[in-house]
Amino acid sequence: MKAIIMAGGFGTRLRPLTIHTPKPMVPIANIPIMEHVVSLLLKHNITDITSVLYFQADKIKNHFKDGSQFGVTMSYAKPEDDYGTAGAVKYAVGHCDEPIIIISGDLITDFNLTEAIKWHNDKNADATLLLTRVENPLAYGIVITTEDGRIDRFLEKPTWGEAFSDTINTGVYILEPQAVNLIPDKANFDFSQNLYPKMLADGMGLYGKITEGYWKDIGNVDEYQNVHIDFFAGTVDLELKLNIEKNEDYTLYRGENVTIGDNVKLSGKVVLGNNVIVEDGTKLRNCVIGNLSKIGVESEINDSIIWAGNQIGSHAQINSAIIGSNSELGNDVQLLDKVIISDDCKIGPQVTVKANCKIWPGKIVDEGATVSSSMVWGEKWNRELFTDAKITGLALTEITPEMAVNLGAAFGAYLPDNSEVITSRDASDTSRLLKRALIAGLLASGVNVSDIETMPVPIVRHCLKNGHYSAGIYIRHNPDDYREIDMIFFDGKGLDLPTSATKKVERMYFGEDFKRASLDEIGHLENPIFPFENYRRAFLQNFDIDTILSAGFKIVLDHSNGSSSQIFPTLFSQFGISAIELNASLNPRKFSTSGKEQAQSIVQLSTIVKSLHADVGFILNPAAEKLIVIDDEGIPIDSQLLLLLVTDLFMQTHDCKKLAVPVSASVGVEKIASQYGAEVVWIGNDHFAMMDIYQKEIAGFVGGTRGGFIFPGFQHGADAMYGTIKILEMMAKTNSRLSELRGKYAEYCHKSSSIPCPWAKKGTVMRKLMENTHNSERQLIDGVKIFEDDGWILITPDRHKASFNFSTEANTPERCDALLSKYLDLVKQFQEN
Repeated sequence: MKAIIMAGGFGTRLRPLTIHTPKPMVPIANIPIMEHVVSLLLKHNITDITSVLYFQADKIKNHFKDGSQFGVTMSYAKPEDDYGTAGAVKYAVGHCDEPIIIISGDLITDFNLTEAIKWHNDKNADATLLLTRVENPLAYGIVITTEDGRIDRFLEKPTWGEAFSDTINTGVYILEPQAVNLIPDKANFDFSQNLYPKMLADGMGLYGKITEGYWKDIGNVDEYQNVHIDFFAGTVDLELKLNIEKNEDYTLYRGENVTIGDNVKLSGKVVLGNNVIVEDGTKLRNCVIGNLSKIGVESEINDSIIWAGNQIGSHAQINSAIIGSNSELGNDVQLLDKVIISDDCKIGPQVTVKANCKIWPGKIVDEGATVSSSMVWGEKWNRELFTDAKITGLALTEITPEMAVNLGAAFGAYLPDNSEVITSRDASDTSRLLKRALIAGLLASGVNVSDIETMPVPIVRHCLKNGHYSAGIYIRHNPDDYREIDMIFFDGKGLDLPTSATKKVERMYFGEDFKRASLDEIGHLENPIFPFENYRRAFLQNFDIDTILSAGFKIVLDHSNGSSSQIFPTLFSQFGISAIELNASLNPRKFSTSGKEQAQSIVQLSTIVKSLHADVGFILNPAAEKLIVIDDEGIPIDSQLLLLLVTDLFMQTHDCKKLAVPVSASVGVEKIASQYGAEVVWIGNDHFAMMDIYQKEIAGFVGGTRGGFIFPGFQHGADAMYGTIKILEMMAKTNSRLSELRGKYAEYCHKSSSIPCPWAKKGTVMRKLMENTHNSERQLIDGVKIFEDDGWILITPDRHKASFNFSTEANTPERCDALLSKYLDLVKQFQEN
């Protein structure tokens, strides 16, 4: 069997280690990653290898040459264009007439390939993907198989709500010629996005084998360190071809011509490459020292990886660090946790490099200096930067001005040349500070900025939808926690930035490889004069003003101290609406409310609506995207019931053949739609899914379960100001009162709950939940929605917290409680087992 090694990656997330070294040549315990892969293939008698190259190809060729010194035959292919993963393989093999095994050149694994090939042959498969189970599957492609191993479904880099399993694609494939020859020549063609879906559609034998053993994708610096930690701990065995010395304190892997001085103390696992010198009194614990390196007198190195050709002075203190090739560190240097020193650096004596700092190639640090990282990340940032299109963190602790500058630079690097970005914020001083820092980063990358200062989110979206901008950013306090800041990113249409884009921004941000504009290319900053006027004009054109005027509505309106208080009154005054306004001044301290505070606001509004005999009460959230509604009897309408009432009013007043709602919505929506011959499209439980379905013109109305609605003809994002007037217009046209409509839907009862679940167990719980309910009627859109005879329950992993969320609907509260109890216990059991 022929092997194809995919070795063309840029290694962006491993920077600065990969600036001078292609990712497959990054050393694991002094041996390039790809050499470990070659050793694995040789172990299973696979010796005919073609490597697909792209970035720094000559360095890989110069190391492996014809492969003979490694016991294999090595040839190379360098595609002349970006043909995608499958297209690159087809370029390498041409017309295929024998089975091939494809493996990534940047992973460490001890999979039993002989057993996998036999399994593939026994299944008479056209293609077999080797699968493994991981704690956090979000960064990978999830694969769902039937009991006999046949692949049923692919989920490429899903959200938690789509992570129906913890079983992932490892990037190791066995393909028969008939599968390879489906790939077109010299065309962009991907395995996961093109070839495998085609094979599924054609009913071919596409299988997935869950493979036991160690597997680690060296995708970023953390994983690079983790594979060494696993090696030190004995989780993975690596073939190092060195002399091994063992005693009760240490295991030493010793190269040729190693010199170890007097009173050197070793502990854990220590790898010393060829021609290494360790001088007197040095302490080494769990570390790798590369060829031709020298460690000075009485230095101490723990849990660190040091590449070849480094000269480290005496009395150095190095902890959990990585040092690239050919650097010089003076006496008394201190490197704290997770420092990276890249190639060819000169670090002077008595320098301290603080935790998480990266020093790029060729840098010189003068004697006695302290190098401070501009970003000191906690676990949160190691997991992921974005959640959907939003970054959330503690103000001035996790989201700092320094972080905002670099984030602006990374976003600017992602955008095309000559881009212009809209920025806006809430009214707080913290948001102003962070927005200005972010703008500095954008301008420094050559991006132009239009700052519209304090505006509600819907106006930002409207400016983007109707303008010439490339993107937008909004900064605010988190509505649920004033201590936190949200940074929300929009594309040029005003939609939430998609995951494909946020992942690219993350890679640029963590890689710290930001483009900087020249003096003549620095972006310019302006403040547009009429962003609200354009919104106002379009807003008023979308309503039947005479119908609303004739109704003479009296409402109570709570602005939640947000920026709608500065905008909305000039709009609703055009409709003859008599409004009692509450919390109508900007007060940043009240932008975030606890559940108790929100409940008090609802009680207050209900009391006023009832005492004034108002027609309806509205609470707009501070960003003016979501609504809470109180009916004319002073009864608060929960978000599920509000969706039913608004859907009812909309279907009465519009010719709509298709509407969309989240999978968490009441089945009552289908009952309403069926009365008008309309179809319901079920979508994910997030605002991006609502906007995406609307902007594709699939649905004429999109309703949310959190008080957000997208109505036709205005914009494709939730807008609470527009929603308020739209509800009043529909009430006027139908001569309806919300209290009367509310009575039509008393049959639907809803309850929700949540339980803690460690991040590491979420994927396992989802897989077991899928297995446990495979005979049940269910929807798999965002989470697992399970239907029983008299109700349903939706179970979703929380995207922000270490927990699972449960929503249920039934005819009675007691039945809701029973469903919750049953599945809460089940998820607890899955965690324990």
